[in-house]
Parts: sequence; structure tokens; C-alpha cells
Amino acid sequence: MQAVLAVMYREFLIRRTSPMWLFFDMLLPLLYLLMFGVALNKAMGAGMQAEGITVSYTEFFIAGVLAMSAFGSATNQSYGFFIDRDNGIFYEFLTYPMTRGQFLFGKILFQCIMSVVQCGLTLLAGVYLLDVSVRWNSIPFVFAGMMIGTAGWFFLFASLAFLIRRNDTFNTVLNGCYFILIFLSSMFYPLDNVPTWLRLASLANPLTWLTDGLRWLVIGVGDASFVLTEMALFVVFLFFSFWLALKALQRAV
Repeated sequence: MQAVLAVMYREFLIRRTSPMWLFFDMLLPLLYLLMFGVALNKAMGAGMQAEGITVSYTEFFIAGVLAMSAFGSATNQSYGFFIDRDNGIFYEFLTYPMTRGQFLFGKILFQCIMSVVQCGLTLLAGVYLLDVSVRWNSIPFVFAGMMIGTAGWFFLFASLAFLIRRNDTFNTVLNGCYFILIFLSSMFYPLDNVPTWLRLASLANPLTWLTDGLRWLVIGVGDASFVLTEMALFVVFLFFSFWLALKALQRAV
């Protein structure tokens, strides 16, 4: 456990000395919620239909903001491997008395804690600034969902960071995944009335599974049995991503 805590302490020191990284970790989702949520909520007027329930766009979008923040936190954390590899500390870390799993676990555990804090700030802003109705009894499960979501995407992008050597190539792949996965998901709009091909593509997207799960937990929108299936699929995605990251880390060495 000391090895895991050492990795977490290093991540804490990086955030403490890098205000910009801390900004992206903590405050960027709030800006998304305040800018897009408020503007589109006014445009929608009387609200929108999602799974047969009328909700305001802000209520619908807040789960998308949470899913986006988990996704963004994972990409930022995985990009840190490039910085570590450029300055040599990455390979030095691998000589320390810790397993590869402990190394990855320490990084993602710290990021999961950051995601929970970020989630709490976003929910408070939604409730007290935008009048979003939140299911408070589900908040512990929302926090758990944020941790699982952040971990799943982190391990996937970490495996790419281990295998891709060029910084520009990694950024290209990362940005491509970001835009494709975000817009082929239920983050910005319900899938009730979209074309069939878009609905099928979205339902095969792990980001949709995460968004739907968080939306059901936060505001109660969604079919419970279907959402639980999506959550189970995301857990499978998490374990597969962790296995992939370990294999990629071994190859990187």
C-alpha cells in the first residue's frame, strides 16, 4: 500500500504546482454546465422528452457533464505518461519496488478522488444555481459511477499512451476519440428520435453506457433494467481496459 500512496502523493504534488491542470480537473465541467446547460435550456423553453419524461435541458445535460468530466480527467491523466517519459521519470518509476498494477492503481485512485470532488462541485452548482432536481439518496452511487467511469477510460487511454511513441500521434488519436465518442453518445441529446444508425452506434459506445447510468442515478430518467445492463457492460469494459493497460505497459518496457 505504501507504493500506491507514494504514487498518489506525487500526483498531489503535481496538481499543487500546476494550477492549469487543476483547473481542467476541477472547474472545466462547471463551465460546460453553466454555458451549454443554461443556453440550451433557454432554447428548449418548456423542456424536452427523454424516455417519456419531460425534463429541462439542464437536468438532462448534467449527467452528460459528469460523464464528460470523467472522460476528460482520464485523458488528462493518461497524457501525463508522455510528460513522464520525456523527462525520464517514467522508466525510473518502473525500477521502484512496486508492481505495474500498483503503479497504475495509484495514479487512477488519485484521479478518482479528484473526479468525486469534481462531481460534488458540479452537482452543487446544478442544484443551487440552475435548480436541477437531484436524487440525493443516489449520490453515493453517482460517486461510485464517476470512479468507475474515470478508471475505465484512464486504463484505455493509458494503454494507447504506452504503445504510441510520438506526442503528436497520441494527441491526434485522443482528439479523434474525444469528438467521435462524445457526439456518438447520449450526452447531448436523447436517443428516442434519432436515426436508427445513430442510435445503434450510440448504444455500442461505452460513453453512452456511462452517461445513461449517471443520468438514471442523478435524475431518475431511464429504464432501470436497461441501464443496469449498460452499467454491467461498462464494468466489463473497465476490466478489459485494465488488462489492456497492463499488457501495454509490459510491452512499453
